[in-house]
Parts: sequence; C-alpha cells; structure tokens
Amino acid sequence: MSKKVVMIVTVALLLSNAMNGLDSTIISTALPAIISDLHGIQLMGWIVAVFLLGGAVTTPLWSKLGERIGNKQAYQISTTIFVIGALLEGLAPNIIFLIIARTVMGIGSGGMTAIPYIIYAEIYHDPIKRGKVFGYVTASFSTAAIIGPLVGGFIVDNLGWHWVFYINVPIGLASIAIIQALYQAPKITKTASKVDYLGAALLTSGLVSLLVGIEMIGKLPIIGVGLILALALALLAGLMAVEHRAVDPIIPSRLFKNRYLVASFVMFFLIYGFFVGFNVYVPMWAQGLLGTTAVIGGVTQIPGSVTNFLGAQWSSNHEQKWSTRTMVMIGFAGMLIACGLLAVAGLRTSYWFLLLAGAFQGCGIGICFTVLQVSVQQQAAHRDVPIATSFSLLVRMLGQTFMSSIYSVVLNQSLTSGVAQSHGKITMNMLNELSDANSAKRLPAQLIPAMRTILHTGLHHIMGLALVLLIIGLAVNIFWFRKPHAHHHFSLKMSSLSHHLN
Repeated sequence: MSKKVVMIVTVALLLSNAMNGLDSTIISTALPAIISDLHGIQLMGWIVAVFLLGGAVTTPLWSKLGERIGNKQAYQISTTIFVIGALLEGLAPNIIFLIIARTVMGIGSGGMTAIPYIIYAEIYHDPIKRGKVFGYVTASFSTAAIIGPLVGGFIVDNLGWHWVFYINVPIGLASIAIIQALYQAPKITKTASKVDYLGAALLTSGLVSLLVGIEMIGKLPIIGVGLILALALALLAGLMAVEHRAVDPIIPSRLFKNRYLVASFVMFFLIYGFFVGFNVYVPMWAQGLLGTTAVIGGVTQIPGSVTNFLGAQWSSNHEQKWSTRTMVMIGFAGMLIACGLLAVAGLRTSYWFLLLAGAFQGCGIGICFTVLQVSVQQQAAHRDVPIATSFSLLVRMLGQTFMSSIYSVVLNQSLTSGVAQSHGKITMNMLNELSDANSAKRLPAQLIPAMRTILHTGLHHIMGLALVLLIIGLAVNIFWFRKPHAHHHFSLKMSSLSHHLN
C-alpha cells in the first residue's frame, strides 16, 4: 500500500477508537436520562459493566480469530456486531433489553479495541512510527471523548437519549467500507494448532460468574453470593490448569512469570477501575447534586479528555529524562489529587471543583497509559508482544467492568439505606427522577435536599473506594515495579526493541 493509502486505513481504524471514546463519555451524559425513563437506577451498574465485560472476555478471542481468518475480516465482523448492538440499544423499550443490546455492543467492542493494534503492527514495522500512531490513538479517543459530552448532552436535551446510540451506526459502517476497499491484508499464515475452545469457555464463564456474584451482593443471601463467587474462582482455577497444557493458549501462563509485566497489569486494572468511577459518577454528581442539564453534566468530562492527551504527549517527551517508575508515580499523583478532591467534597461543592478534579484525573491517566503500554511491549518476549498487548487491554477492561459493578453495589446500598431512614417520605423511584435535571423538576421541592444528601453519601463512598485503589496502585509501583535498569532512556529502549524485531 502507498503511504497515502496507509494513512487512510489508519484513519479508518482510528474511527473505531473514536467510537469507543465517544461511547465512554456520551453514555455517562445519557445515563441519568436513561435510568429516569426506564426506571433502572438499581441496574445502572449493569449498563456499564456488561459492555465492558463483553469487550473484556472477547478481546483475546478476537485476536485468535484474526490469526485464523485474517485481521481484516475479524475487524469488520466485530465492527458490524458493534453497530448492530448500538442500533438495538437505541430501540430498547426497557432496561433489560438495553442491557442485552449493550452486551452485544460490548462483544463487538472487544474486536474493535484489540484488532487495530495488531493491524498497526502489520502496516507499521518501525516501532518509532508505530509509537507515533499510538499517539494518534490517544488523540482520537480524547477528541471523541471531548465531543461526546457536548453531542450527547445536546442529543439528550433535544432529541432523546435513543439517538446517542444511533450516532455510532454511520461511523461504524464508514470504517468497515474503507477497510474493505483499501486495506490489503497480508496472507494468513496457516496454523496447525487447535483452537483453545475449553480455555475460551472457562475464561468467559469464569468472568461472567464473577461479575454476577459481585452484582448479587445485597440482592441474594450471603450463601448464594458465596456459591456464585466460589464457582467463578473454580472456573478461573480450571482456566489456569487448562492454559498450562494448551498448545496455543488463550492466555499463556508464561506472561505471569515476569514480575514487571504482572505489576503493569495490576496497575492497569487499578487505574482503570478508578477511571470508570470518575467517568460514570461525576456527570451524575453534576446533574443530581448541582441540578445541571445533561450538557453541562457531560462537560465535566472535557477537562479530563484534554489533559489525557496532553499527559500522554508530555510523558512521551520526558520518558527520555526519567525512569518508567518515576513517570508512573507522577501519573498516580495526578489521579490521587483528583480522587482526593472528590472524596472530601461536600454537598454544595462548586461545579468548577468538578472540572478541576477532571483535569487532574485525565492528566494522570494519560501519563500512566502511555508509559505502561510501552513498558508492557518492552518487558514481554518478542513472541509474546501481541498477546501481552492484548492482555493489557483485557485487564484494563476488567478493571472497569468489575469496579463498575462494585460501585453499583456501593451506591445501591447507600440509596437503600437512605430510603429506609426516610420512613416512607423518599422512594427509590424519586431518586431515579433526581438523577435527571428535567424529571427532578417534578419532585417535591421540600424533599430535594434530603434526596441529594442520600445521593451524595453514595457518591462519596464511591470516591473513597476509588481512592483506596489508587493508593494500592501507587504502592505496587513503588515496591513491585522497581527495576534494576530503570534509568535506561526511552530512546535506548526503543532502539533495542527495533533491533530485536529486525
């Protein structure tokens, strides 16, 4: 392919990343209206969790499918599934239908997230150029995330929340068409190894069982929850045993023998576990506690989207001067400031306070993502670079998936407790209405302060839990990620990687 065609193909692949970026903030903006319309505040965590889980459990499966039918076809199939899921979400008549459609969309998202990284490796053999493309990936995600709250807020306020999902349909179809017309995929190398169907089944069923067990906390007797979680652990333990014997494992056990890879995976999980709490609940904070519109609530995500890109660029420039461990520590400092501000914020916190916290959050995540993603590819053996990259995406999604479920449990417990203490004056349906500025106008004015106090308590607990995650992540970086040659410069590392690949 010519340089011009390569660039067009790259842009088409970046559209998939842009759709994920758009969805990450547009769904946060639309959630209050969705749960108000469909009366689903108690299932709110599922709306986020099933999308992330669908992407998480299928990420390694999509990469394996690409090895057998070609990454071009795998990408087109996954994007088609994503588009179908988006269309079904827009048509959802109730919360259960929406959650099922969201699952379908998440399954497609797994391929849209993983496959482009593999295709970039096919068309950009030079690691330096590929690194620049990763910068474009961050830029496309951040740009879409900036546009998301504005577009989402406008659509919700003027057209209805259904249309925030329809917007993905033309973008996805355009990406599929460009890839079909221009991308000249390399010939598929036939593999004689058997597909690890058992490993795939154990991975999927184990993660789903774990999610269900977490979501059922407080809804089932403790024995029932314990049995579900025990089943999940048994399935995941079986996965480890099967993967150790598989010829072509979904997740090679040798990845976990490298302490620096494991440390990076753990930090990815914790960082994105914090991120999903901020991303989902800060717009609700603005709308439910401050009474803003959907547009203004969504704008809370813009500072973080801008500083995410700036933090990624800054870290790329300064990696030459400081070690990976130091750069990650700086990133954690930004996130700790953001989460700390909200963990101590009062009920009448200024809107500008939310924007300031968002700016620190985005900068910290931008720094950590870039540095840790490069570290994963450097620390992995040459043959494991693709699967290590794919697994890093998996643990990021799992961090968001399971923490969104845990946050949902925390919020539900706080809301249920607050409703019980109101002695019948406040109901869960009233709290559903409070989360959307338009429907909140119909609530009894004298009860709104009490309802906001209940909601603030739940959000405060979520931010406190997120703060704990970041403290653990910082400890992992300080004590576990200490490398003998941490002083090596980025340029020397990339030269070494380039020589190894050649």
